[in-house]
Amino acid sequence: MAARTVPARPRRGRLSLRAKLTGSMVVLLTVVCLLVGVVSEFALDLFLTRQIDQQLSAAANRSLVFASNTRPPDGGPPPQQQGAHPLGQNVGTVSATFSGQVLVHDDSIAEHGGRLYLTADQQALMLSVPADGKPHTMSFADLGEYRLMALPVAGTSDVVVTGLPMKPVTDTLLTVGLILFGVAAAGVLGVAFLGAFAVRRTLRPLDRVAATAGRVTELPLDRGQVALSIRVPEGDTDPRTEVGQVGSALNLMLGHVAQALEARHDSEIRVRQFVADASHELRTPLAAIRGYAELAARGSALVPPDVAHSMGRIQSEAVRMSSLVEDLLLLARLDAGRPLDVREVDLTRLVADAVGDARVAGREHRWLLELPPEPVLVLGDVQRLHQVLANLLANARTHTPPGTAVVTALARSADGSAVLTVTDNGPGIAPDLLPDVFERFARGDSSRSRNAGSTGLGMAIASAVVVAHHGTIEVHSRPGRTEFAVRLPVAVPAQRVHSIGTTLPQLGTGS
Repeated sequence: MAARTVPARPRRGRLSLRAKLTGSMVVLLTVVCLLVGVVSEFALDLFLTRQIDQQLSAAANRSLVFASNTRPPDGGPPPQQQGAHPLGQNVGTVSATFSGQVLVHDDSIAEHGGRLYLTADQQALMLSVPADGKPHTMSFADLGEYRLMALPVAGTSDVVVTGLPMKPVTDTLLTVGLILFGVAAAGVLGVAFLGAFAVRRTLRPLDRVAATAGRVTELPLDRGQVALSIRVPEGDTDPRTEVGQVGSALNLMLGHVAQALEARHDSEIRVRQFVADASHELRTPLAAIRGYAELAARGSALVPPDVAHSMGRIQSEAVRMSSLVEDLLLLARLDAGRPLDVREVDLTRLVADAVGDARVAGREHRWLLELPPEPVLVLGDVQRLHQVLANLLANARTHTPPGTAVVTALARSADGSAVLTVTDNGPGIAPDLLPDVFERFARGDSSRSRNAGSTGLGMAIASAVVVAHHGTIEVHSRPGRTEFAVRLPVAVPAQRVHSIGTTLPQLGTGS
């Protein structure tokens, strides 16, 4: 029976190629938008600050001219004046003239156009600006950031400090930043949707290649003749594209696999034919050997004991070899797909007869039988099905110690199929042997199997016969419990079983 391989589940968290490509585009666009936004904000900040500095230089010169014109003719310190402003100053401009550490003139303009009275802290901050004619950024507690420039009055110790607010610059940067963020967010979302569509459309040839590989995996490549005619469409094998290279390589590989499968099938046919021919040809000489051995055994009293023993061994080995030849011939016929003698089989009677035979052959075991109250009918070859059950019971008898309980049960499953189980409470099957139970010449105990006359083909024959009947056979084993389960399709619906009727021999529940 071909082993079924359960496909491994994909690991959680793994992304598809589409998701990776789309995500990469979104991440790259996000990084680009972020870089563009940062560079744009930085460049705009430099540009606006340079404009503020130009305006500040002009405002400082106007304040310097105004301070020079308001000095007394005698050159003394200018009197403190209130309410006069230099012409051309913008709203929000702060300007003050200091003579030493004393404020002698304040012509600051508030945002609403009125006069701005500087506090002592604000005056001290303006007084700290170096008189180097360069703009400096300082922050007033209540007014925010300002660009300040201090200019000395020629011929005096006076200093004129002028400042312009940075609020227009920060407001402009904030507005442009919000606009850039909105445009970038809309662009990233648009690229995410359009990119997903473009990637899906671009990878359609790869989907077709994957679909071709998927159809190949559904073919029964492990047995029989396989017509591997599936290929990737020609339009998806363009060597100028990456997907086309994959499709072309897959077609080339499928061609090599098809040739290998054809060669394997031809080899299997030759091997099966050889086994069938050899088995058939060996039957005649083996029958002659057995006949002459039996004839010689009748005169065992006239020959020495060692000769009589040798003739007995010849006869027993000829019987074992005949059994091996018959098993090989049966497997060769099953492999070749020879038609079975299909008819309606009363599986309930067959099970009862097989258990009765096993009880006679293995009196040292306890044979238990569990049958349903109604007969179970299947379509099949009665001789081959009997051989399946006989092999399962013989396997339980051979590989378990005396006193082991062997339970044979027949029932209907929920889907209506017939389920036959043979369960024993023996030592179980070794875990390393369990996957190969239905392989040919597989033995759990080679020495005991040979002494008991086993050929190692019993389970392989049982599996081949069950598969030929469109059924399944499974084995589950652990120390103290081994169960072989055979599942076969029933011949008629359950409601028709009552009209057929079967007489079963009376068997006990154990021995």
